[in-house]
Amino acid sequence: MRMKLKEKKSKSIRRRWMLNSIGAVFLIVLLAVAAFSVALTGYYYSTMSSSTISRVSTAVPFFNDTTQSGYYQMANNYINDIFDEADHLELQFLNTDGSIRLTSYGLKAGTYPGTPDIESALSGSSGEPTAWSGRDPSTGEHILAVSCAIRYDGQVVGVIRMVTSLSLVDRQIILIIGMALAVGAAILALVYFSNLYFVRSIVEPVSRIAETAKRIAAGSYGIQIEKKYDDEIGDLTDTINDMSQKIKEAEKMKNEFISSVSHELRTPLTAINGWAETLMNSADRSSADAQKGMGIIVSEARRLTNMVEELLEFSRIQDGRFNLSIEPVDIKAEFEDAVYTYQEFFRKEGIILRYQDCPEEFPLIPADPERLRQVFSNLLDNAAKHGGSGGRIDTAIRPEGEDKVAIVIRDYGPGIPEEELPHVKTKFYKGSSKARGSGIGLAVCEEIVTRHNGELRIGNAEGGGCEVTICLPIGT
Repeated sequence: MRMKLKEKKSKSIRRRWMLNSIGAVFLIVLLAVAAFSVALTGYYYSTMSSSTISRVSTAVPFFNDTTQSGYYQMANNYINDIFDEADHLELQFLNTDGSIRLTSYGLKAGTYPGTPDIESALSGSSGEPTAWSGRDPSTGEHILAVSCAIRYDGQVVGVIRMVTSLSLVDRQIILIIGMALAVGAAILALVYFSNLYFVRSIVEPVSRIAETAKRIAAGSYGIQIEKKYDDEIGDLTDTINDMSQKIKEAEKMKNEFISSVSHELRTPLTAINGWAETLMNSADRSSADAQKGMGIIVSEARRLTNMVEELLEFSRIQDGRFNLSIEPVDIKAEFEDAVYTYQEFFRKEGIILRYQDCPEEFPLIPADPERLRQVFSNLLDNAAKHGGSGGRIDTAIRPEGEDKVAIVIRDYGPGIPEEELPHVKTKFYKGSSKARGSGIGLAVCEEIVTRHNGELRIGNAEGGGCEVTICLPIGT
């Protein structure tokens, strides 16, 4: 059913394309051939008419100012001795009643042609030759006739008439028009086949792209389309392939995120449930054990809370509900508070947290203090989590350039593999790290810093370890 629908759509596009393109070309060719035919016919007939009128005009002066009897004698002499075009022209001399008196063919004497050119010559006063083309009343042949009156003392004594057949001209015109039609048909055929090839080059790739898009929508993430054209279709193919690959990567990260979060939630919940049941069912436990159990429950509950807060923050970012409460902030004081808060906590875990002050005092900057503390806390937690094996974390605040302040957090752990550095701020990305976490903490930090018009840089430090730099603008 889908294949039939696709073929139907494909044929519909092809049919519309061909009808539009061929129809327009057909109309243009038809109009061109029609205009050419009219112009060609007019040219041939006009040339024949002008030539015959010229011959008649040349002959008339021989007969003007002659009596009727002299007219007949001169006409006979002209036909026999002077006229030499009898092979393609018939010369006639007519009486004043319109009957043929003499003719170069010798077979029509006494007949009445009755054509409009004769009537015009007999009734007209201009004395100019009159041309007419049409069917000969007696033979039905297509002819051209030119007639002119011969006068004596202002009176018409006869009519000189030249007649030529247009059959050869008509055949020549038909032949040339036929050739023009053949050329037009060849043009139409060329346009048809070129358009057929062109529309196939569009319809078939679009059909493949549509089918691939359906497969992607059905869950076949990561499939690729073969690129055959380096044009707009090729750009569309690249876009679909890129989309498919990114959806595959996003799906993979989502699955890893779900698996990671499930594991992260299960571990503290197991500890909380285990100690809660132990404390509830063991009345003989010492106060020290009870205190230890409660400490573990509180610690794990706090970790769960932090994870839920990260998820909520990420959800707000995705939904566009992530807002900042901007106010003047002493950035140096805020960072020092975060460092001092974590110093004792890290000391218990065997990590030395050092802070390097700078003599400069920074002006108040427009920022959200809660969000900045969230960034500082997250980055310090990451330094302890991923680089705590080095036993030391260095922090510093310093000016950067004339209008920025830089906050640096460096650990002395194993660092980040070079191939993972470009992805560490990507949501759900955890790379090769086995440390606990949801993989969205750095993505949230990146969003917060970016919304403060700042920059979050993450790289490996010289001598080992990871170095994170928060660069914020100074000024209102």
